[in-house]
Amino acid sequence: MVSLSVNQCLIRDVRLVIFDKDGTLIELYRYWSQMVALRARLICRALGLEAEHEPGLRGAMGLDDAAGRLKPEGPVGLKKRAAVIQAAAAYLAGCGRGDAGLVCTQAFDRADEESCRDPGRFIRPIPGAGSLIGALRRNGCRVAVATVDLSQRARLALDFLGWSARVDLVAGGDAVRRPKPDPEMVELILAELGVDRSRAVMVGDAATDVEMGRRAGLKASIGVLSGMAAADALMEFTPHIARDVSQILLASDKN
Repeated sequence: MVSLSVNQCLIRDVRLVIFDKDGTLIELYRYWSQMVALRARLICRALGLEAEHEPGLRGAMGLDDAAGRLKPEGPVGLKKRAAVIQAAAAYLAGCGRGDAGLVCTQAFDRADEESCRDPGRFIRPIPGAGSLIGALRRNGCRVAVATVDLSQRARLALDFLGWSARVDLVAGGDAVRRPKPDPEMVELILAELGVDRSRAVMVGDAATDVEMGRRAGLKASIGVLSGMAAADALMEFTPHIARDVSQILLASDKN
């Protein structure tokens, strides 16, 4: 059991910390900008389209090239894989290619395979993430990851970073029927690990993360500013805001 300190506010008696992945543990834009660009390139190649369609596809999937960030409305980074495939297919339908749904799905699968061969191109940890996970586990606190990404992709990212042995459970978007902010993903983790919701904390960079924690009735949700949302969006759901996970401090609970 541990206590977590966020901006001098103490959250006591924590037995489980559930982290979002992208934007919380892993740099958001680096990961998804590379993945979305690869998907767009593979789709255009499969359909024999000119490269001039790649920016439109990237935008449809949720990448804001001009701003160098993800679009706050997603779909990538916020919604399940099926919604991102649907967005790409809808863009192509507008270009007269209404038969592209299967091609998009296959391109996404090929992008998964290619990214697994070169994970360093996509994955860079948020400073302090690895040390916080390690400190939690050393002090007897369990750790889980709840992400919109596929469970297997998330596990591969943790393997690459050397964190897998310190994470008790990974729940991806494919593990549940209802996406964030629905609490189904948190409920799954609580049930699998046998931890009461009054002893669990959610940490995430998107409003959907902290809202999910609140809707699940967790002890607390902590919003971090290293990814998707600005402070004002996160503060609608939680008073606990940190620049990134390096500002979440830990001390063993002696009480």
